[in-house]
Amino acid sequence: MNIPVKARSHAYEVQIGSGHLTKAVQSFKEEISKADRLIVFTDEHVWKIYKEPFTNNFPFPFDVFVLPGGEACKTFDHYFAAQTFLLEKKCTRKSFLFAFGGGAVGDLTGFVAATFMRGVPFIQIPTTILAHDSAVGGKTAINHPLGKNMIGAFYQPEGVIYDIDFLESLPQREIRSGMAEVIKHALISDEKWLQQLMDYPSILSLSKEQLEHNLEQGIRVKANIVEQDEEEHSVRKYLNFGHTYGHAIEAASGFGKVAHGEAVMIGMVYALLLSERYGDITHSFTKKFLQFALSNGYPFEAVRKFTFDELLSYLMKDKKAEYGHLQFVLLRKVGQPFVQKISQQECRELDHLLRKLLEEVAYD
Repeated sequence: MNIPVKARSHAYEVQIGSGHLTKAVQSFKEEISKADRLIVFTDEHVWKIYKEPFTNNFPFPFDVFVLPGGEACKTFDHYFAAQTFLLEKKCTRKSFLFAFGGGAVGDLTGFVAATFMRGVPFIQIPTTILAHDSAVGGKTAINHPLGKNMIGAFYQPEGVIYDIDFLESLPQREIRSGMAEVIKHALISDEKWLQQLMDYPSILSLSKEQLEHNLEQGIRVKANIVEQDEEEHSVRKYLNFGHTYGHAIEAASGFGKVAHGEAVMIGMVYALLLSERYGDITHSFTKKFLQFALSNGYPFEAVRKFTFDELLSYLMKDKKAEYGHLQFVLLRKVGQPFVQKISQQECRELDHLLRKLLEEVAYD
């Protein structure tokens, strides 16, 4: 199945399916035939599991650059090492990169592609559920110790090849983390779809068909928003639902200690509490959503590990912060997101309400 992404700067497709790596890569034969080097960026975990099947099914010769797993690869040092590798391999503007891995590998590879010799083409080959979100839309970045994704560029891939066979080895924590972004896409787009997700006995044990269906829906939501607003001037901000408070939790914990999706789930509950004030979300819905998250094993212990003042410094580094106020994506109701400026004092009040709600639900 091919899903078009009609970004203003560059249109491409997400090819989603099972066992279609060879065919999907061959569909870029015309572009690849012009390349002087093909470089695959991957991480040590993915390469350990999939080196043989990937190599056997990738239809062209390539060199590989192996990175550390997870957010650990999104540093200045690894970005510099990647550029050095390309120069040592005598890559040029005619070289072609492939990001084979999770969202972190995709982010790093995309930023390397955007900046090596002022831009070379690349293709995303995601291996996680989380990357159904990050691989689409052209956001590329590395982290800074003072903030997540602070150094990056908007740079669209030539295409996305999503072979869900690569998801079969994912540990439960990665499934949980990735499904948080699927749930986010449902929250900002479709009440009926959200209810279907909340009705599953467990979002960790979906069938292959159910998983592909939900990933397809998530990608379509993302593609539709990117078509309207490629560089986050307006509606693309809606994709940050749950991310403002979530990123603060993630950064305060130290990148990689709390999985991205786990942090986003915490941030979504926080955003729902705010949506009770500024939208028509009911407290009973927020409580029901938190219970759904807890029943699927999402951890909320990280909230208790930090005081609000410890989180505030990270909140204020959010890329959407303006003049001492934070901009939160909230919901009028499920499927109707909007952006609301929130003062530091109100953020503090809501942090207190979140902690209170967590205690309340824990004792139910």
